[in-house]
Amino acid sequence: MTSITEIAKKFFEACETGKGWEGCKAYCNTDATFSAQAEPLAEVKNLQEYTDWMKGLFTFIPDGRYELKSFGTDDERRSVCAYGVFFGTHSGHGGPCPPTGKSVKTDYVYVMDFEGENIRHMTKIWHAGLAMKELGWT
Repeated sequence: MTSITEIAKKFFEACETGKGWEGCKAYCNTDATFSAQAEPLAEVKNLQEYTDWMKGLFTFIPDGRYELKSFGTDDERRSVCAYGVFFGTHSGHGGPCPPTGKSVKTDYVYVMDFEGENIRHMTKIWHAGLAMKELGWT
């Protein structure tokens, strides 16, 4: 049996490198839900949509990368939290406006809730407004 920590690490790596749903679905329930109190993600309600949104992000932030700061498992609640910092420059076409050439350094946290060995729900905690301002989008 694989631990939820190992599964969460594999999911995190696939998601944060733009693998989309194809690269992430092995770690999730097919109907895994998603939530975030962040404007760009307000309409995203499932994990498939979110992982594909992340994949799309790399079209206009092609140098996107992350630094993992903390990773913790709560076995009692079957939950894993990952805290990272995302870096990148809006140099590719797409997104809300033409390339700005501006860079972002933005903190975020994923809270991944498990059912068995699969992620059933993920919450992203992120201050999107500050990230969008850094990129010159607002």
